[in-house]
Amino acid sequence: MKITTRGRYALRASLALARLGKSGKPVSIHTLSEQESISSVFLEQIFFRLRKAGIVESTRGPGGGFCFALPLEEITVRQIIDAAGENLDLTSCFKRHEDCKYSGTCSAHDIWDNLSGLINNYFDGITLAAILKESASKKPAEIQL
Repeated sequence: MKITTRGRYALRASLALARLGKSGKPVSIHTLSEQESISSVFLEQIFFRLRKAGIVESTRGPGGGFCFALPLEEITVRQIIDAAGENLDLTSCFKRHEDCKYSGTCSAHDIWDNLSGLINNYFDGITLAAILKESASKKPAEIQL
């Protein structure tokens, strides 16, 4: 498992949207791009995926942009990572289980499966609201993502 730039940027951009969109007004890709120093073209691709997953909504035209489709308390890091197209499984055997000649007899499979489950549960337990609350209680030098 390796979270790619797309997954990391999806989380960063989502947190920026959460901070900038508190008033309920849509936030433009341009604003998010400047705030996070991420290419607007790359952010458009990421937000297309987030919109398709039902995490954000878009508004067209002047004053348009993106806002969350769900309350921040209901949006988890795992949802964002999944929507970005990242895979949190530790090994590729989960994708090709039927092709594996050790399927059903592999002693290590359960270890990787259990660890993947722990990782997924960890990311399921972290909401955007919780991240914002934690970062608000820290001094700027203490914040690490």
